[in-house]
Amino acid sequence: MANLKELRNRISSVSSTMQITSAMKMVSAAKLSKAQDVITKMRPFAEKLSELLRDLNDNTDTSKLNNPLTEVREVKNVLFVVVSSNKGLAGAFNSNIVKKVKSLAIGEYKDQNIALSTVGKKAHEVLENKSYIIDGDHDELLNDPSYENIADLMQLYMNDYTIGTYDKIVVIYNHFINAGMQVVKAEQLLPLENTNSESGEKQANSDYIYEPNHEEIINDLIPKALKMHLYKAIRDSIASEHGARMTAMHKATDNATELRDDLKLSYNKVRQAAITNEILEIVAGADALN
Repeated sequence: MANLKELRNRISSVSSTMQITSAMKMVSAAKLSKAQDVITKMRPFAEKLSELLRDLNDNTDTSKLNNPLTEVREVKNVLFVVVSSNKGLAGAFNSNIVKKVKSLAIGEYKDQNIALSTVGKKAHEVLENKSYIIDGDHDELLNDPSYENIADLMQLYMNDYTIGTYDKIVVIYNHFINAGMQVVKAEQLLPLENTNSESGEKQANSDYIYEPNHEEIINDLIPKALKMHLYKAIRDSIASEHGARMTAMHKATDNATELRDDLKLSYNKVRQAAITNEILEIVAGADALN
């Protein structure tokens, strides 16, 4: 059994760790509140824009658009836009992203040439050592995730798709549900998916009159919708990161509290045993003198 000095040092160390994890939990909670506010305000617009674009696209002959972003071609080269975080201590937040990339690489896209564009240091640090081609890292984007900066990045991806560098672009990120739950998603950015349907709802949408016409509206909306899609994904990931870190630090604080209590109990037992031994030695000495 450890002596009193060792137990005191361990109790002090665990208490210091508990203070750090508790502080990190509060910081993450404050950041999560801000991130949630951004998502709450942005999601309705992003979802409605995507819905409008899908409705237009489903009722339009894409061959008439003459837009390279809607061109569907044989998939040989795929770009994964991998969104993680710049910091750790967030539970399985980053490892789940890495697992998803590996799963897609050996599954759905095993016959394609895969390149990665990373947003976040953690995924980049792991995946660059796994023989993947890293076509750009944009870690600094998380320091200032404004719409303008993310739109510039999406423009680079659109240019790569237009010139044929990649035949498909997929974004992989953590979708924020609540502070304790995040779901890893892999969503296709390019080419623009056509969910053409023969349902009555789609037929009803085709009765609308568009001015000037379907094609011009779609060509104008596509870049905006794609930029908003990537912006939503990165903002979702940021909120998920803070939620995952807050949950992880909450559990770490609880575990540290439990460990500290166990150490204090052990300390009291050792201290009581030492006091008992001292009393026995005093009594034995007194009996010997008598």
